[in-house]
Amino acid sequence: MKKRLEEEFSGLFGSSDGVRFFFAPGRVNLMGEHIDYNGGYTLPCALTMGTYAAARKNGTGKLRLYSADYPEKGMIEAELTPERYQPEWDWANYPFGVVRTMEKEGFRLPEGVDIVYSGTLPASSGLSSSASIEVLTAYLLCSLFGFTLSVTALAKLTQKAENEFVGVQCGILDQLSIAAGRKDCAIFMDTGALTYEYAPLELGEHALLIVNSNKKRALNESKYNERRQECEEALRRLQTVCDKKALCDFSPEEFESYKAVLDQEVLERRARHAVYENARTIQSFEALKQGDIARFGALMPESHLSLKENYEVTGKELDLLAELSNQFPGVLGARMTGAGFGGCLVALIKKDMVSAYQEKVGTEYQEKSGYRADFYEAEAGGGPCEL
Repeated sequence: MKKRLEEEFSGLFGSSDGVRFFFAPGRVNLMGEHIDYNGGYTLPCALTMGTYAAARKNGTGKLRLYSADYPEKGMIEAELTPERYQPEWDWANYPFGVVRTMEKEGFRLPEGVDIVYSGTLPASSGLSSSASIEVLTAYLLCSLFGFTLSVTALAKLTQKAENEFVGVQCGILDQLSIAAGRKDCAIFMDTGALTYEYAPLELGEHALLIVNSNKKRALNESKYNERRQECEEALRRLQTVCDKKALCDFSPEEFESYKAVLDQEVLERRARHAVYENARTIQSFEALKQGDIARFGALMPESHLSLKENYEVTGKELDLLAELSNQFPGVLGARMTGAGFGGCLVALIKKDMVSAYQEKVGTEYQEKSGYRADFYEAEAGGGPCEL
C-alpha cells in the first residue's frame, strides 16, 4: 500500500520527497449497538483493515486531498479553514470537517497539506470507513505539526467533526474504538464515562467473519438521527419518575418497573433495546474474559432480534443474512454490526466451516436478495500509527 500511495502522490504533486505515511483502522462492533449515545457499554475491536494516507506539508494556504479509491472525483481543494459541508466535496467533507474542528479547538494549521488516501474498508458497510478517515486525518495532522491529543481527546474531536460538520449525530463508539485499538483485543467501552478496558479476543477454533450485505446506507439520509431523538424523548419521560442520567443507567429490572410512564409503544421499544443491549454487552465482556466463546455467541442473535424488532434498524437484507447465518451448522451466533440500514453482519463460526458457509449462505443470499455478499475474516488490530 505504501508503494501505491507513494506513486500516486508523486504523480499528483511532482515528487514524493518528504512524504510520510499513516494508517488508521476500521472497527467492527461485537456487541452494544446504538447505545453509545445512550450512555451504555459497547464491545468493539479495531481491525487490521483500514485507511492509509501519504501526507506532506505544502507551504501554501490550501488543503489538497485526493482519494486513490475515487479517482473520478479528482483533486479536491479547500482553504485552511473550510467553513461548512459542501456536497461537491463528497468524501472529502470528513477530513475537511476534522481540519475545521481542530481549528475551533485551538489547533490551527500554519500551512496547507497535500494528502493522498486509500483504504481497504468497503464504504457504507458499517465498518466505520468515515470514522477511520477522520481519526487518520487528525492523527497525521498532529504528527505533521506537533500537536498533542490524548486517545480520548482525539476521539472526541473527530466525533465532533462528524456531528457538527458532516451532520450525523453519531456517538463516540466508532472514533474511540479506532483510536484505542489494541491487537487481539476487544475494547469494553463505557461511553458515558469515556473509559475503556480490554478483553482478550481469543477465539480458538472459531473465526470472526464479517459479511457485507452490499446494501449501501447513508447515515445522514437514514433514520439514525430520528432514533436518537426517540431515545432522548424516552429518557426525558423516564426522568419524571426517577433520577437517571442516561437510558443505559437503567437495569432491565428498573426499566420494567418504570416503563409505564413512557406511554407510547414505540418509545418503549426504543428504550427497551438500549437497556437490554447494554446488559448483553456486559455479559459479553464477562464471557470473553472467561474464554466462554459459546456464551458470547449465544448473545449475538438476541442482539440482532432486538435491533430488528425494538430498534428497527436492520432491513430485509441484514435480516436475511442473520437468518441464514444463525441456521448454519458451526455458527455460534451472528448479528448486524454498525448503524444498520444495510451494511454488515458479524458472525462467529468454526474455522473449518468458513468455506462451506461462504458457499451456502452467499448463494442463498444472492438468490433471495439480488445482492452479492462479500466475506472478510476479521482480525483485531491496533490503533492509528505512522508507517
